[in-house]
Amino acid sequence: MNKNSKRYRFYEMIPGLFAWFVILFPIWGSFVVPKAVAYFVFAFLVYWLFQSFKAAILALMGYRKIKSATATNWLSRFNDDFRADWLKYRDINHVIIISSYKEPPQVIEMAFSSLAAQIDIDLQKIHVVLAQEERAGAENNQATIDYFQNKYAHTFGSLTFTEHPANIPGEIAGKHTNEAWAARYFEKHFFGPKVPASRRLKIEHCTLTSCDVDTIFNPKYFSALTYYFASSPDRYLKFWQSPIFWHHNINSVPAPIRIIGTMGNVIHIANIQEPDGLFFNYSCYSSSYKLIKSAGYWDPDMIPEDWHIFLQTFFSSGGRTSVSPIFLPTVVDAPDGKNYFSALKNRYDQCVRHAWGATDIPYAIEQARLHPEIPLLSRLLRIYKLIQTHFIWSSNWFILTLGTSLPVILNPKFFNTALGYNLPRVSNLILTLCLIPLFVLIVLDWKLRPKDQQKGTWNFIKNMLQWPLMPVATLALSVLPGLYSHTRLLLGKRLEYKTTAKGASTPNSVK
Repeated sequence: MNKNSKRYRFYEMIPGLFAWFVILFPIWGSFVVPKAVAYFVFAFLVYWLFQSFKAAILALMGYRKIKSATATNWLSRFNDDFRADWLKYRDINHVIIISSYKEPPQVIEMAFSSLAAQIDIDLQKIHVVLAQEERAGAENNQATIDYFQNKYAHTFGSLTFTEHPANIPGEIAGKHTNEAWAARYFEKHFFGPKVPASRRLKIEHCTLTSCDVDTIFNPKYFSALTYYFASSPDRYLKFWQSPIFWHHNINSVPAPIRIIGTMGNVIHIANIQEPDGLFFNYSCYSSSYKLIKSAGYWDPDMIPEDWHIFLQTFFSSGGRTSVSPIFLPTVVDAPDGKNYFSALKNRYDQCVRHAWGATDIPYAIEQARLHPEIPLLSRLLRIYKLIQTHFIWSSNWFILTLGTSLPVILNPKFFNTALGYNLPRVSNLILTLCLIPLFVLIVLDWKLRPKDQQKGTWNFIKNMLQWPLMPVATLALSVLPGLYSHTRLLLGKRLEYKTTAKGASTPNSVK
């Protein structure tokens, strides 16, 4: 695939063109085609109302599924449900790659300790790979190795440390290249006939989990993953995704970050239940090792590795890859910093990087052209999901605020028409109705928080009083960084990978 072609470059411009057309449309359209602007705004408001209530309903369903999953003994369920065509529980191994760059051991400990706390599974079936970067420095990396080697040498089936070389031609530094290096290293040392029998594993019996240093797995996550991997007839074409919550430090970060986290936490529960099945794995996810290898591991020149690895496997498998939920929440740190404003900046930078996932749009369009063996509808739906996500990301705020008022402000004559007169009134009514599902999401997020994050009267009050800041928080920490990223892509300015600081007490921690 030629990523330097004019066609590919045009595809890269789509997110930015869409965003700026929608943002500017209510301005020039108010003079030229005010009715078209009004009907467009009405259509989007109805869509937004539908999506809001759908998210709330799916989140309520997800909440019940989380309660059920956390109460399940997955080993007992496996024994009760076992079928002849399943893999055996004892044969399955889990490889977890923890990507790290200069984090202090106490931050990386979050992932390690949650792996050591897994229940209903033999910890010897868990294989941990701490993937470090050469550019972090030999002294820093060796100190980290010494710490975890001394503490966890005999805890897991294996403990592997890798060091991704710096400045490899054709690579962009980031999590994607680090974990690709680590996965190939593990393959070389644990799979195949040349590996000593004492440590040889069968790749067909291994899952591969990608995570960050601040990941706290549910204690039952890997027993549940064992169940689903063993029982799934298409286990080699699957990703498994748990809802990811910013709950570990949610009460210590600035209110605007809490707002973004609260909304995102519960919406994630809804997203992994989309009836159309068009959701992607994200952030921390699991798959079969065989599937990730079949795609050549993570692309070295694509920063957004989570959605992208799905697209790699989707096209290389002929469109058969899918994602299934595991309703056992994974907890991570919300973006933080040395002080209030550095925390906000870190969240902004994180969102810029996440929105750079728009680079998946040209990739998907071009791959769809190169894979006619995949049903056309399946290819189009994946492209639609990508465009829909990024279109709403960088433009929804402008439609819901400016789009509902600009036509009547800029064009007084239009206000004197029935359509113009009713536009702001109907818009306000719909947006008021949207507060109902928002309230549901707020309550569900609170109920899902760890007990220590629910304590204290002042803690509860500040979590309630923060919501008037929502329009400003979403604009500053979601919409604008998304628009910035999409605009850079429109102008052909590449993005440099930047990690996100986590934890005010540990300013070097990153994700």
